[in-house]
Amino acid sequence: MLTRWIDKNLKFIFTLPAVIFVLVMIALPIVYTFRLSFFEWSMSNLTPPKWLGLNNYVELMQDQRFLMSVFRTLYFSVLALLFETVFGVAIALLLNRDFLGKNIVKTLFLLPMIATPVAVGLIWMLIYEPTIGFVNVVVKALGFQPLAWLGSPKTAFVSLLIVDIWEWTSMIALIVLAGLSALPHDPYESATVDGANGWQVLWKITIPLVSPTIMIAALLRLIDALKTFDIFYVTTQGGPDYASETVNILGYIQGFQYFTFGKASALLVIFFIIVLLISLGFIKVKNKVGVDF
Repeated sequence: MLTRWIDKNLKFIFTLPAVIFVLVMIALPIVYTFRLSFFEWSMSNLTPPKWLGLNNYVELMQDQRFLMSVFRTLYFSVLALLFETVFGVAIALLLNRDFLGKNIVKTLFLLPMIATPVAVGLIWMLIYEPTIGFVNVVVKALGFQPLAWLGSPKTAFVSLLIVDIWEWTSMIALIVLAGLSALPHDPYESATVDGANGWQVLWKITIPLVSPTIMIAALLRLIDALKTFDIFYVTTQGGPDYASETVNILGYIQGFQYFTFGKASALLVIFFIIVLLISLGFIKVKNKVGVDF
């Protein structure tokens, strides 16, 4: 009897550990964060959490620093996605050709992506160093005045954007390259017979066929860009003068520097909703163009 029941429900028994893991590691923290967002708590055993209702959300909606961090996060993510997608597709098209040393070039392109973000941040801090950094060495050689790339509100944001593009363009390129390698050969043979040139093949055949893969890569990268924290924290910690402060950095500061865990939780809940809405928007676009994720 027991053996028959196990055989009948074997698929549920095997998936149960994964379901429990997801509930414990993902669902419970989300629920706890949502609950904490309605309280005021400084992580003190002497002072219990104080119920505030929606006050944390109201304060955040009136906080110019928070609103600017949201704008900065979205602006950074969109710009990073735009450049990384364009460069990534171009690199994938290049690597899809046969040439001498192709495997070596492919490996070099993938190196930034496999490095840890903290290590990347530390390396670029040295590159941007005002006195002996490589960037300022080049700037001086060109006859210009050196800049404090990470120490000025005018250049910190752009400098971090360049770091993100350098690190994650290879991710787009890798995904798109996988899509290019799986394209059918029949359309290209037909285009050759019809006398189509290289640009016509690219824009009329390759790009339309690989566009579903590009959309998948763009969605994955956009969600990841919205969550960027390591590079910002290692290099500028949101400064100078809040010039590079994103939602993630502000949430960390509110929680682990100001110890306002209720407000930090409310901030993260709002950010979660923003990411969810953006994801749903991508899914809606996917449904319109008929792309399968």
